[in-house]
Amino acid sequence: MSTSEFSTLDAAGVDRIRDSKTARLDMSSGKLEKAAVRVTEDSYGPEINTKDSGKIKLTIVAPSGEISGETDRIRLNTTNKRPDFSEVTYFLTAGSPDEYFELIRDGVARYGIDADSAERWIAGAQRDPERKTDFSITSGTSTGLDVNYDLRYDGGKDTQVIIVHVRPTD
Repeated sequence: MSTSEFSTLDAAGVDRIRDSKTARLDMSSGKLEKAAVRVTEDSYGPEINTKDSGKIKLTIVAPSGEISGETDRIRLNTTNKRPDFSEVTYFLTAGSPDEYFELIRDGVARYGIDADSAERWIAGAQRDPERKTDFSITSGTSTGLDVNYDLRYDGGKDTQVIIVHVRPTD
């Protein structure tokens, strides 16, 4: 049983995340240390996928505030030489263009993602709703972490995806 308010990424911790559909990661120092989440220093991070069983409520505690979203996939990027994770990646999905644009604007407001870049992209998508595009909006750093929205939009599909990359700012 975990006594911390934060999730661990060892096998038992990943099982708890999958079962509870909640994950809380501590990047308040600006990094996510492997030792703090109970994985060995030479370990690669787990990929947590709950696509068939619902979304995980993910919260990342940042140096200034929190980063959060509901996702069915969390990736933790690192090498076997790093003592920390170089990136936490998760996926936001939307069932309509309006919901997608709302997610983008939410990222602008919450994480300092570049508003002009976001609005230019949204305007283009509204002009051509059937377009297919990949676009990475200029990152926001208002939380003390680098938060990047990598837009994967295909107007011909029912579900649109934002790949969120959370990285240390150094």
